[in-house]
Amino acid sequence: MKNIGFLSFGHWTPSPHSQTRSASDALLQSIDLAVAAEELGADGAYFRVHHFARQLASPFPLLAAVGARTSRIEIGTGVIDMRYENPLYMAEDAGAADLISGGRLQLGISRGSPEQVIDGFRYFGHEPENGDHAAMAREHTRAFLEVIRGEGFAEPNPRPMFPNPPGLLPIEPHSPGLRDRIWWGAGSRATAEWTAEQGMNLMSSTLLTEDTGVPFHELQAEQIQRFRDAWTAAGHGREPRVSVSRSIFPLVSDLDRQLFFRETASRDQVGHLEGGLARFGRSYAGEPDQLVRELAEDTAIAAADTLLLTVPNQLGVDYNAHVIESVLTHLAPELGWR
Repeated sequence: MKNIGFLSFGHWTPSPHSQTRSASDALLQSIDLAVAAEELGADGAYFRVHHFARQLASPFPLLAAVGARTSRIEIGTGVIDMRYENPLYMAEDAGAADLISGGRLQLGISRGSPEQVIDGFRYFGHEPENGDHAAMAREHTRAFLEVIRGEGFAEPNPRPMFPNPPGLLPIEPHSPGLRDRIWWGAGSRATAEWTAEQGMNLMSSTLLTEDTGVPFHELQAEQIQRFRDAWTAAGHGREPRVSVSRSIFPLVSDLDRQLFFRETASRDQVGHLEGGLARFGRSYAGEPDQLVRELAEDTAIAAADTLLLTVPNQLGVDYNAHVIESVLTHLAPELGWR
């Protein structure tokens, strides 16, 4: 059994070919797709965060709205760039969204990826020490993980406007259990090991910032195994979770074939990213019986407990609900995911 959800980047463009022509369209359709996914029996609705782009950016209002409109599915991010975040304000937002959803938040965070502007985090008021923005992201993460535990740390005002409970004060609202539902988007095997040491779940996407010459799914499976080994060595008292994301399009209608037939020839790609080699995973498109055979050989999907389906959100809610339903109906039972 696997948790199966969708991951949306929330693209929008005024093009007449897009079903999401404004930021309002992207946000409202994201909520509608989450509702539709829950009705279809999917397990999660996840959203990518990009700043300075015509994509989803500020996640917590959206997560809270999805939480209020749904009752069962997990809601999350994949991922929030911690270079941009005020960790204490983020802790308040995350606690509120988690409480609204009844404890269904699965929050993916990371150092982030190349952005639309140069050092965009500086416009948000964050200046990395010695120019090390990756270290700044980890420091923001450390502070965030500390305060969402709900322990007091702030000295109370001796003459407050409202009465205080005794002792140091914590960030409010606090949502119990949220600390165990934080994921780190790891792009390498070493980062996956660091993720385990911090006690965070592992979120691995279709891009790894290293290449060893083996197929993407094998490199990703090794990353997952290193994460699990490091988790065991760290002695954490719970079982970790691992997600992978894939673009999967069963061709079951003429429209499917018209839109995604070219993807049937998709293969891994190797390119340069931020001065080093990176390996990009392939898309899966084809007739259901063909996809069952191909996906059964994907060792990283087999190793993960959660599969996130990256959806082409500009094609609209109805079509993306169709893609999710096709995976749940035509592939998941045959692969033992359901």
